[in-house]
Amino acid sequence: MEPLFGDEYQALRESVRALAEKKIAPFAHDVDENSRFPQEAFDALQGADLAAAHVPEEFGGQGADSLAAAIIIEEVARVCSSSSLIPAVNKLGSVPLILAGTHDQKKKYLTQLAAGKGFSYCLSESEAGSDAASMKTRAVRDGNDWIISGSKKWISNAGFSDFYTVLASTDPVAKSKGITAFIVEKSDAGVSFGAHEKKMGFRGSPTREVYFDNVRISDDRRLGDIGSGFGLAMKTLDQTRITIAAQALGIAQGAFEAATKYAHERQQFGHSIFDFQGVQFILADMAMQIAAARSLTYIAAVKSERGEKDLTFFSAASKCFATDVAMKVTTDAVQILGGYGYVSDYPVERMMRDAKLTQIYEGTNQVQRVVMARHLDDLM
Repeated sequence: MEPLFGDEYQALRESVRALAEKKIAPFAHDVDENSRFPQEAFDALQGADLAAAHVPEEFGGQGADSLAAAIIIEEVARVCSSSSLIPAVNKLGSVPLILAGTHDQKKKYLTQLAAGKGFSYCLSESEAGSDAASMKTRAVRDGNDWIISGSKKWISNAGFSDFYTVLASTDPVAKSKGITAFIVEKSDAGVSFGAHEKKMGFRGSPTREVYFDNVRISDDRRLGDIGSGFGLAMKTLDQTRITIAAQALGIAQGAFEAATKYAHERQQFGHSIFDFQGVQFILADMAMQIAAARSLTYIAAVKSERGEKDLTFFSAASKCFATDVAMKVTTDAVQILGGYGYVSDYPVERMMRDAKLTQIYEGTNQVQRVVMARHLDDLM
């Protein structure tokens, strides 16, 4: 689809794919098998200025637009889902800063992000997942400071990242209108991390609980106005759900390619199994669904860049559709490989496990359908 948007996107895809094939793919199995952080991928991405390519040029980044960021994440996810969370989480954590931060805040934190620091996003809690407004983490004003107490659950790259956008209640009575966003640093006194979650997939990305034990920060760490945090969180997700769609696209593409290659190589009854119509139908459906998901995701990325009024619908739709496609495509890929698809010698079983999470995080696909339904008028 790049000719529809400009040749520069095709050039970007080719360069990221070459880097991913050479410096990330060889370690993907080991990263998953040993549940270890993909340091090789981080080094490669940071060395190519791709770990946080979305950071504006004035702060040391590449100034990659939403479509370029999606292509980067897609191509990395094609070979290693865990590694794709490096640029994806950096964008998720820093979008609130880009949207609501002061120039001084952006200069301080985005410059460090572009230089190799990590940035995570702290919204979910043990009892506040889809119902994010019911969060219990509190931020209490104390002079020119804030004292944050509570915990956040399911935080991607927790412990690795240096900076955290934290949503906390500053007025529990006001509920969603009483939530404020802050930047917390890993080095702040009172910040600690729970044990690594033992996950079905995305094993190379550390997922941990983050604890805030009376963490004192100054008011210059606040993002936006007091009480504006929930709205900021929703605007952030409008941007970053597209990156999850892109991630799902990459997983689906990788599984499709592995299944197609295997179908040509596997011999049964004197023929490659690709010659059997039943297998051809499965592969054709895979290709069709991926193409449709890619179209929707790229359109959402363009709408994000333009700030169009129907962005919320398209962002939710791209995430919902692409991740459902990834789940189906990876399941079908396992089916085509048969017994080989069920063992870790081949990558499709890892891709199938990874695909499942994309249907869950940054809002379950059931929640995405609620979001879409609430924004149908934007399409008219």
